[in-house]
Amino acid sequence: MIDLHMHTLHSDGDLLPAELIRRAKVKGYRALALTDHADQSNLMELVPATVAAARSLSVGAGLVVLAGIELTHVPPRQIPALIRTARELGADLVVVHGETPVEPVAPGTNRAAILGGADVLAHPGFISAVEARLARQRGVALELTSRAGHSLTNGHVALTAGRARCPLVVNSDAHTPRDLHVPETIAAVVKGAGLPATSIRRLQEHAWTLCRRMLERRRRLS
Repeated sequence: MIDLHMHTLHSDGDLLPAELIRRAKVKGYRALALTDHADQSNLMELVPATVAAARSLSVGAGLVVLAGIELTHVPPRQIPALIRTARELGADLVVVHGETPVEPVAPGTNRAAILGGADVLAHPGFISAVEARLARQRGVALELTSRAGHSLTNGHVALTAGRARCPLVVNSDAHTPRDLHVPETIAAVVKGAGLPATSIRRLQEHAWTLCRRMLERRRRLS
């Protein structure tokens, strides 16, 4: 299992990074990303701290640990600059909190995240066909989520991404130990989104491709 959207107590999660990583290892995870909520107020402190934790805690952990962030409720016009800053600070992965229907996310966030170079657009709500095509062109993965509320539009996201041939990933958006995935959870998310069970392997393979891309970027910059 690979999960590219997870939270610790550095934002609104329950666990320290070390405990989250250990629990994920016990669950059978192959890779994960620490992606706590970020905006202009905490980006400069959060990213270096997450990078340090990910590098240290991955040693001997038996799974890949990526240092990421989730830009959350940021004004759309400011998203590209914050993505660039996060990368300059060493973030392996940039997730943007998409236009979920259960929160008042500013219109235009999905498009700004895609054009700004995010790696994953989380719970993108009623994403448009045009935006999905842009995501494919820009190499941005769209998220299917097991998070309550955000998952309401998984079916729309899967259908729109499929028509645009845009890559999908399945993430937990974990905040508590109970949110960590098991294979049955992933199967339920995929089935609930209207996708065949045979697509699970493809989705996980794409997530692993993203991980390898992030690790290669890290190596180039180190």
